[in-house]
Amino acid sequence: MRVLVATTAGSGHFGPLLPFAGALREAGHEVVVAAPASFAPAVSRAGYPHRPLADAAPGELGAVFARLPSLSWEEANAQVIGEVFGRIDTRAALPGMEAAVKALRPDLILRESAEFSSYLTAERLGVPHAHVSVGLGLLNVFSRPVLEAPLTELGAEPGLPGLFSLATLTMAPASFEDPATAGGDEVRRFRDDTADGAEDPLPGWWPNAADPLVYMTFGTVAAGMGLFPDLYRGAVGALADLPIRVLLTVGDAGDPSALDPLPANVHVERWFPQRAVMPHASAMVGHGGFGTTMSGLANGVPMVVVPLFADQPHNARRVDAIGAGVALDGGPAAIGALAGAVARVLTDDSIRAGARRIADEIAGLPAAAEAVPLLEGLAR
Repeated sequence: MRVLVATTAGSGHFGPLLPFAGALREAGHEVVVAAPASFAPAVSRAGYPHRPLADAAPGELGAVFARLPSLSWEEANAQVIGEVFGRIDTRAALPGMEAAVKALRPDLILRESAEFSSYLTAERLGVPHAHVSVGLGLLNVFSRPVLEAPLTELGAEPGLPGLFSLATLTMAPASFEDPATAGGDEVRRFRDDTADGAEDPLPGWWPNAADPLVYMTFGTVAAGMGLFPDLYRGAVGALADLPIRVLLTVGDAGDPSALDPLPANVHVERWFPQRAVMPHASAMVGHGGFGTTMSGLANGVPMVVVPLFADQPHNARRVDAIGAGVALDGGPAAIGALAGAVARVLTDDSIRAGARRIADEIAGLPAAAEAVPLLEGLAR
């Protein structure tokens, strides 16, 4: 069968789709990715054919993002989901998505939680579709009422039938979900079997390789939102005197040289494969992004979570609630408590056991390859 995978232009949104796209391709199915034109390099790196969609106008996006600092976290999140993803991105992508579906005639559309032009097109043209969650079930519950107005304006049926209620695939184990919003029988849980592999040594970046390794990242977006370099300098300084090794990644929007001079125990890269780091990490400092958090949980790495925006506060609270780490609220202002929190997750046996317990739960989930028969059945 032919599958059209639909994503917005974000690594955190594309990443959760890749285990399922890879499993479909391995099973002999044709997989094509529809994504904004600006995201072409990421699609190419993943090795898939790309159907480019129009990017949203920067001026429209800028007007929304300029309002966010004056809003509460809930109001800002509603603006991003409703205005950016639901209205601006969808309106820009919709003509290209309709053209792609008509040209490719896919048997199935596999979309992520924030890509809605594929949802509208699938419903309009009668193409079966499934949803890969890029967050916890709580995010979908929050999003639905926010999306009602913009999506119906663009042609969706009132009530948004099938938006999140058809087959939903997720890498989140049940215990990580908020018990009140974990989803029903339509939610199928899997593990990323592409993350399985041999443990390769890390480069010898540090003078004392015996110290425990702490992997620190604030994702691929934060550095481009005005948080670089101050947030990163503060985090590096907070961990400089601990007997640890720190690997910090800053993403393409951050320049590692802007953080010089670095303490001897800190090494900075723009990017380094998380699956290569996690087997070596004794702890992680993160922003609560869904993909990064899931990678840490799957590897049993206790974490300190400093949420910055979007669904990150929800994810941080759940990490704390399930005993797999510590949440530090307050965004950049919380960096002052970072050293104590890292020392705690490195030494607290109950937190380390909690992280290991979640990793065992994830390891017991079916591999992403086992979603293929489900997706084939939807297409039929």
